[in-house]
Formats: sequence, C-alpha cells, structure tokens
Amino acid sequence: MDKVQLIATAPMGLEAIVAREVRDLGYDDVMVENGKVMFQADLSAIARANLWLRTSDRILLKLGEFPATTFDELFEGVKALPWPDWIPGDAEFPVEGRSHKSQLSSVPACQGIVKKAVVEKMKQRYGTEWFPEDGPRYVIEVALLNDVATLTIDTTGPSLHKRGYRKLITEAPLKETMAAAMVLLSRWRPGRPLIDPFCGSGTIPIEAAMIGWNIAPGLRREFSAEAWPTLDNSMWDDAREEAYDLLRDDEPLDIIGSDIDPAAIEVAEANAKKAGLSGELKFYQAPVAKLWPETEYGCIITNPPYGERIGTKDEVEKTIRQLGSIYGKLPTWSLFALSPSKQFEHYFGNNADKKRKLFNGRIECNLLMYHGPLPPRQP
Repeated sequence: MDKVQLIATAPMGLEAIVAREVRDLGYDDVMVENGKVMFQADLSAIARANLWLRTSDRILLKLGEFPATTFDELFEGVKALPWPDWIPGDAEFPVEGRSHKSQLSSVPACQGIVKKAVVEKMKQRYGTEWFPEDGPRYVIEVALLNDVATLTIDTTGPSLHKRGYRKLITEAPLKETMAAAMVLLSRWRPGRPLIDPFCGSGTIPIEAAMIGWNIAPGLRREFSAEAWPTLDNSMWDDAREEAYDLLRDDEPLDIIGSDIDPAAIEVAEANAKKAGLSGELKFYQAPVAKLWPETEYGCIITNPPYGERIGTKDEVEKTIRQLGSIYGKLPTWSLFALSPSKQFEHYFGNNADKKRKLFNGRIECNLLMYHGPLPPRQP
C-alpha cells in the first residue's frame, strides 16, 4: 500500500487555498473540483494533512469511484472495493450519503445498499456472518454526483475547524477554517501589526498567531484514524514531532483584538489562553470608532456584524460607515473584511481593490480587499 488517494474537502470558494496548502506540504499530484481537493500521496499524508490543513474541513480516504445508475451497479461496485484491507472485523462502520443530479436519489436507500455490500465483502475476508461493530470507528460515505458514486472513509472525525482551543464562543462565531483563510488571503506576515476590531471570540487573532508561529492547527486534538489498527501509530508520532520541530515561537507578534462587547473580550482571552497564546495577543473592549493604530503599516482583518443574528440593519450600516471613516485616515494600512452586505462599498465609502466570494456557513459573503502599500523592506 505505497500510495493512497485522499480528498481534502473544502468550503465553497476556498478550494484554491486548500490546494495551495496541500502543495505546500509537498504533495504535487493535486486535482481541484468544487468542494474538494484530491491528491495522491503516501500513508503519512493522512496524519500530516489532518495536522496541517488550516482551511479544509476533513480528510477522506478514497476507496473507489464508478458509474452507478441502478442499485445493482452500486452494490457490485461497492463490493468490488478492498474494504477489509482497511476495516478490521470488530470495526464500527456506519454509512453516510448524499446524492446530487443522480438517478439514485434516495440517500437512505443508497446507504443501505452500501452497508450491505461492505458486509458481504467483509464476510468473504473474515468468514463470519455477524460483525459486532464495537471497535474503532470507520465512517463510510457514498457521494453520488452525475450518476458517479465516490466511496470514501473519513479519517478526521469532528471537522478540522475544531482545533480544540475554542471552548467558549460568542453568539455568531466565525469558523476557524474561514478565519485562517482570511489571514492567508491577506498580505499579513508575522511582525506586521494586525488588528481585528470585531474580534468576537478571538478567532481571527488566534488563527493569525498560529500562522505566524507556524503552529499546526491540529496539534491539540485527535483524529478518527489514530484509532485504526491498519495505520501504524508511529506515523502520527512522526507527524507531531515534525510539527513541533517546525514551530517558530520566537517570531515577534503584534496582534490585537477589540470588541464593543465586554463578554466577547472575556471569551477571546479564555480561548487565547487555551491555545497557549494568552501572553502574545492583546484584547481590549472598545467600539470600532475608537480604533486608532499606533504604527504606520499594518492589516485590519475582520468579520463585521451582519445584522442576521447580531445588530439591526441600521446598526450594521453605521458600523461599516465608521470602519470606512477610520480606514480613510490610514493610507498605509490594508483592510480585509468579510461581509454579506451588497452595499458594503457604498457604506464604507470606497471600492475594494478586489472581492472574493466566500460562504460563512450558509451565508454568501464577499471578502473585500483593500490593499495598502507594503512596508519597506528591512535592511
């Protein structure tokens, strides 16, 4: 088993960022499709991808892909795949499914067929009629798209956005994966000041600090595939040792989060402490109108209120106008704001240099990019 096919699932709009992260890990055999990045790699990539990918949701092990327009085709195609090479006889193996633009549109029926086919294949290997399913968990997924079935096993478990540091959240939290994507799409680098004036639970400052110090985002959590006897534990040990070796915690960080809500600041400080960054990040209570950076160059990276769950539409308009007014007095700063408002540029008082469509959960947004000049190179 020299090479495996892996799929890094990607939130809509972030596929190119996920693909760049995969290539940065040294995997060049990469294909990008809507919602996923596929790549071929050795077994160690299962551990390394789970530990390192900041903007992917999960890492799936691809077992096979084939046309399926009937239940017989689905059953035979699934049964032909090498399930016992991965799944031991005592494993728990639930089946999840989804179908889009396919004749096999009943997801529960497809799940039942897949389960039956996997059991039949397992019977051939293990010589038993019954499986207790009280061992390690292998979540199988059947995904039907345009009458093609893709069969995978989830190696991740809880989504990769669950880094392990955010035990407390504010009312409308930004996912860690999206916060990391915003930082990666900006011009920010460690050592350059970064401010988030709507920091909420502190996700953008924390993710920026993790990027600045090259902290693997999965370093503080566990993954489903760690319990698989078919994978050597040393693979995970080696991946974590590599991650610790690559830490750069001597990099200076100048990262500030502020918010008008004092409870949000308490949450942000608690989360930063949980992430091991409480001494490196500064949080303070203040309205955006009080934002005034003390340095000449820097980045504002933020997720202003939407008016969906927090604030009224009028308050959102006022907030964006205040942000624009402040930014108008900062000609050497860059700003990156995620907003669903179609009138953001109008309220802000300036057209963005670039816009990128992203989805914050199910809310369609734009990442509006205002590029200030880069600071001069240090001699």
